[in-house]
Amino acid sequence: MAQKPLRLLACGDVEGKFDILFNRVQAIQKKSGNFDLLLCVGNFFGSTQDAEWEEYKTGIKKAPIQTYVLGANNQETVKYFQDADGCELAENITYLGRKGIFTGSSGLQIVYLSGTESLNEPVPGYSFSPKDVSSLRTMLCTTSQFKGVDILLTSPWPKYVGNFGNSSGEVDTKKCGSALVSSLAMGLKPRYHFAALEKTYYERLPYRNHIVLQENAQHATRFIALANVGNPEKKKYLYAFSIVPMKLMDAAELVKQPPDVTENPYRKSGQEASIGKQILAPVEESACQFFFDLNEKQGRKRSSTGRDSKSSPHPKQPRKPPQPPGPCWFCLASPEVEKHLVVNIGTHCYLALAKGGLSDDHVLILPIGHYQSVVELSAEVVEEVEKYKATLRRFFKSRGKRCVVFERNYKSHHLQLQVIPVPISCSTTDDIKDAFITQAQEQQIELLEIPEHSDIKQIAQPGAAYFYVELDTGEKLFHRIKKNFPLQFGREVLASEAILNVPDKSDWRQCQISKEDEETLARHFRKDFEPYDFTLDD
Repeated sequence: MAQKPLRLLACGDVEGKFDILFNRVQAIQKKSGNFDLLLCVGNFFGSTQDAEWEEYKTGIKKAPIQTYVLGANNQETVKYFQDADGCELAENITYLGRKGIFTGSSGLQIVYLSGTESLNEPVPGYSFSPKDVSSLRTMLCTTSQFKGVDILLTSPWPKYVGNFGNSSGEVDTKKCGSALVSSLAMGLKPRYHFAALEKTYYERLPYRNHIVLQENAQHATRFIALANVGNPEKKKYLYAFSIVPMKLMDAAELVKQPPDVTENPYRKSGQEASIGKQILAPVEESACQFFFDLNEKQGRKRSSTGRDSKSSPHPKQPRKPPQPPGPCWFCLASPEVEKHLVVNIGTHCYLALAKGGLSDDHVLILPIGHYQSVVELSAEVVEEVEKYKATLRRFFKSRGKRCVVFERNYKSHHLQLQVIPVPISCSTTDDIKDAFITQAQEQQIELLEIPEHSDIKQIAQPGAAYFYVELDTGEKLFHRIKKNFPLQFGREVLASEAILNVPDKSDWRQCQISKEDEETLARHFRKDFEPYDFTLDD
């Protein structure tokens, strides 16, 4: 017999509006039947007037449901929470405590953390510290049997929760929220995570807790931020849901992925950030010393905004880019990079001439930080990649050429978007498309056409091997690599007699030239590309 789900309610900041909340709960229960628990996050008490609370405290009024609340988030309300370990505040209203694990008779496991983040010692009575977060994780995550918890309750939002997800509205999750809460959520893998304090409702798309193709499937997490009770904008402050404790669920049922699941917003290059340190968003900006200006006449360094670093007395401190596991020929910060081939540098990406290119103006779009594929890029990097592609199309069109872009995420260490210009007089876009399809059929490669406006991230998961072609019309061809794949496939097609008619250049190693010649080509490209260089725009 299947386990009967628990019916729960979660609520945002009550702020002392107890009658509004409990009258609403009574109305819901009258209409939909009784719920098992009400969980309150955020500010349960208001900063002023507590006459309403006195009626509940003295028993004149009673909460219509067993209610669990978090502790103070400010000095004004600390007085209501006398016992740091939790206590009954009124009939049916219980303070959970500063931090801990609540396990119900059903086996439901709720982890709670009261207060707001503080990195200073001593920690105020309304705050939590890195030590508090670390001890919670140690309590749970150190056992080999640990799979996650059912519910996590915090008052602050986790920082960066909006990454890879749907819009969080007016709340900027890169600036608001707690990095410690992000770290806690990362480690505890709650099925539901509730928070408040931002006075708005935000239900994020569910996110996965495993790396696809690298780790066993795990359950997804749903983050829900709730608004304040009785808000005039009528934003949602009460959330009803049903849940079977994970301990009682079939493993296959537990790990089923919802259709709209996204990447984990707290992941940085597939690795978890350390407790007590600021969690880095999966966004990169290269170190300043690598933002040199390629205009030889000026010879100045640029800030990461593309402006002269002298123009701002307080330049923004860049974040460190994702780090490769070893030496990388394409991370701009790496000594292995042949910087004489670099022809343009943006904020997140750079252009370099291809070594052993199919033509003198065969270029690569590369992320400055270490990313394996387009699928793993953050939104900011993707945006600049698209900007480079659009700019290169305009540039090559002005020179009587159309460009083909392809990526091979197979036996490659760092993302390389190959951009190969093809003279318009040589072949049409249909010719190029037919050449790819024909050669794929000959080599028994399944090359599929994908919708023009589709995102590669919707088709390929991080870690998946693939080959991808984008034509100047926006048409796209995709192959999911399962076993072996010819490493020079893209070059072979474009070098063939049907397109560029340089079959001897299908292998880049046969096309290498001297460093002096490479420097000359790079210098000419920079000069020709300068009128199109968006990185020089204010």
